[in-house]
Amino acid sequence: MMDPNGALLRAHAEQQYAEELTALARADDRPRPPNWRLSPWAVRTYLLGGELPDGFVISPKYIGNSRLIEIAVATLATDRALLLYGLPGTAKSWVSEHLAAAISGESTLLVQGTAGTDESAIRYGWNYARLIAEGPSRAALVSSPVIRAMEEGKIARVEELTRIPSETQDALITILSEKTLPVPELGTEVQARKGFNLIATANNRDRGVNDLSSALTRRFNTVVLPTPATIEEEVDIVTRRAADLGRALELPAEQPALEEIRRVVTIFRELRDGMTLDGRTKLKSPTSTLSSAEAISVVTGGLASAAYFGDGVLRASDLAAGLVGAIVKDPVQDRVVWLEYLQTVVKEREDWKDIYRASQDVL
Repeated sequence: MMDPNGALLRAHAEQQYAEELTALARADDRPRPPNWRLSPWAVRTYLLGGELPDGFVISPKYIGNSRLIEIAVATLATDRALLLYGLPGTAKSWVSEHLAAAISGESTLLVQGTAGTDESAIRYGWNYARLIAEGPSRAALVSSPVIRAMEEGKIARVEELTRIPSETQDALITILSEKTLPVPELGTEVQARKGFNLIATANNRDRGVNDLSSALTRRFNTVVLPTPATIEEEVDIVTRRAADLGRALELPAEQPALEEIRRVVTIFRELRDGMTLDGRTKLKSPTSTLSSAEAISVVTGGLASAAYFGDGVLRASDLAAGLVGAIVKDPVQDRVVWLEYLQTVVKEREDWKDIYRASQDVL
């Protein structure tokens, strides 16, 4: 039987992991908050992975501090909204999507925050053809994802909250405090059903762009998602996600050797931390983020290069261009940092000569 999601470039979490969610629902006999598809215990298991009593294995979606996920799940079971905060590439959107999929069975009630996001994206808009023809009516009102979540008792998601103008952010205050959304044009309001809550994400590199007001900040419980604590943890993350992407893209390449992934992660961690892993050499850091997400992209790009222009085996020559593209964002400043790292660190490591030569060829 054909996989209904097989033709999709990227299936939603509830589609991609439908089998796991079904297995969890079948095994889940613990108390569930109103309108939740799974209990908090099952949501935690879905995010962190584990083995069910019947032997079914749930794959981990988040690799890191389990306590952070427990706090996030517990927050959503209360009347407090959840703000996932941290550096770019620390899996904020990924965790948000999977939390919504596990709790509501739907992760698509999403508002993407940008500088151009207006109140209609959070509150409601109007079908102007019907508005002109019929006047203000419920049929002419265009519901936002937030209204839909309120009416259906589900989780709404707001991505990049601090990219949204402050006056638009404030549209959330009444929704989060009163659990209602007034519609003065119709002389009515939308009241949230039990199960409604909201997950927002923000990255700390946007601090000062559109900071949250104190009134809005108080409506959120903030969970800071850190960069991976250890190299083993980050290698595991990159390995799993690169394998998933390779399958989704149907790349005709062998799964990369763990050592190649470890080298990419080592480069990223050392440049990110401004020091070699052994602590002996201080380094300059580039302007780029160098998160796990960029490492995954480098490995996936290398797999594509190996598959279509090589022998199907990931090698240093396949990774070099991706490394330069991820690290050198500023063509002057970052290029100096990368060249210095190549000369002082990469060149001196006996088993890294291939990366050194391949990177020199790209530059």
